[in-house]
Amino acid sequence: MKQGLSLRVSQHLALTPQLQQSIRLLQLSTLEMAQEVEQMLDENPFLERSEEAAERETFGLEQTDVPVSAGEQIADASLPEPPGAPLSPTESLGSSASSTDAGDGDGLEGKLDGATPVEESWEGDGTVEMAPDDSEWGGDAPARNSGSGDGDDTATAADLARAPVSLQDHLHEQARCLRLSDEDRAALYFLIESLNEDGYLEDSLSDLANAWLHLSGVPQLAGGDHPQDGLEEREALEQRLSVALQLLQHMDPAGVGARDLGECLRLQILELRNSPQARAALAICAQPLELMAKRDVKRLCNLCAIDDETARAALALIARLEPKPGRRFIDVERNVVVPDVIVTHAGRGFKVILNPEVMPRLRVHDVYANAMRQNRGGRDGGGEAGHAAMQQRLQEARWFIKNIQQRFDTILRVSSAIVERQRNFFMHGELAMRPLVLREIADELGLHESTISRVTTAKYMATPFGTYELKYFFGSSLGTETGGNASSTAVRALLKQFIAAEEPAKPLSDNQLSDLLREQGIECARRTVAKYREALRIAPANLRKAL
Repeated sequence: MKQGLSLRVSQHLALTPQLQQSIRLLQLSTLEMAQEVEQMLDENPFLERSEEAAERETFGLEQTDVPVSAGEQIADASLPEPPGAPLSPTESLGSSASSTDAGDGDGLEGKLDGATPVEESWEGDGTVEMAPDDSEWGGDAPARNSGSGDGDDTATAADLARAPVSLQDHLHEQARCLRLSDEDRAALYFLIESLNEDGYLEDSLSDLANAWLHLSGVPQLAGGDHPQDGLEEREALEQRLSVALQLLQHMDPAGVGARDLGECLRLQILELRNSPQARAALAICAQPLELMAKRDVKRLCNLCAIDDETARAALALIARLEPKPGRRFIDVERNVVVPDVIVTHAGRGFKVILNPEVMPRLRVHDVYANAMRQNRGGRDGGGEAGHAAMQQRLQEARWFIKNIQQRFDTILRVSSAIVERQRNFFMHGELAMRPLVLREIADELGLHESTISRVTTAKYMATPFGTYELKYFFGSSLGTETGGNASSTAVRALLKQFIAAEEPAKPLSDNQLSDLLREQGIECARRTVAKYREALRIAPANLRKAL
């Protein structure tokens, strides 16, 4: 083999730490973003939360026409996508800060494939001087009221009054009214705490007894000197738990403490007055639940020895029961979605604004920044190395504020473009939704599709018709007889209308729904109708049929 030297010119793309952080912040949800901010506040001494309103850095829709730099366009088109979503790791964030700080070519160093690692540096564009006052960002967000006046006491009392009562608290309150021995009260307490959020007792009494003995420090039967004594103790404990279970199953709400759905329904039926329908319902619940789910009235009549009319009345009674007794005690506030963008009517158009409640208000700590500026040469003993490390932390704080700003700016730009494209939806509802794909918004804003995908994932918009994820406004198109296109979202809304207006005794099949869509000029096959119906969580025709 002959050795030699050769010269080769090639281009490689690398992500600077600033750009990596910008990409990561863009794809975070509101909750994840808040956690990221709290973590950065704990780690970086130069970053602090602002409590006073101040001028924001100018950005937003006024900057939407800023051209995308060549470095960002190359990165958008060339970088691989992370697993789980068709995304590219480079963002063209579309603000003035993005064009000057992240797209000047400082990210085109090294190799993307990892052959030459990129040095983790937060020096950015080399600027060390501070802004005139290192102005904060996010001044629109209201500051938390930490006063201690009378109004605060009133608000606290109101919050406590609105605090939801859990299922366990509700049951413990009833248990306090019972005259029980200490052992029985402890057994009842143990069962209450063993319920899941739906009110079911998932573990058997034998398993619960073993768990109790384990928590009490009683040795296992196999390792004891007197296994018969241990067996008798466990049997006595199971008997005590069985008595406590009987008490639990007679508490409110009816059906609590059941081991399965059949028992839950039977407990609720027993609370009703003794009638032929209630007795028939008890007999039906004793049969396999698949027959009741399929509404196989003929077979249920044979198995329970009842007539057709009584069976239908019993099934109607069962349909009114609560399959999850603990449902009304679940704290629904924890599932509330906080929108990132709010859309409101403004004259004949619509106004798109960022939700100030989700925008963090951060700024660079003035005292620490000024102290570091006065100690440029490391005269206080820290040395040049220590001063360089603190300078890097300062630059990291400034970049974090800018990247958060770019994140919300991009969300605002994409949301405004969506509102402009889906104007009919905001005027007439989901039936007026038009087909829309990521590439349309990407081409309009000069961004990459992966950027639009990141922005529309786990980000929500509050509209006059409700709160929706940004991805909701994107949908495939279906052909029409006139040669146009209909949005799949509008088709699903039309299906819901057809099913809501159907006769309960004669529900529409998927074929009939497909024919109705064809009458509206929309070509939609039966399989597509079935797919949309399942996505809407609507049962097939045989299960929607009224008894």
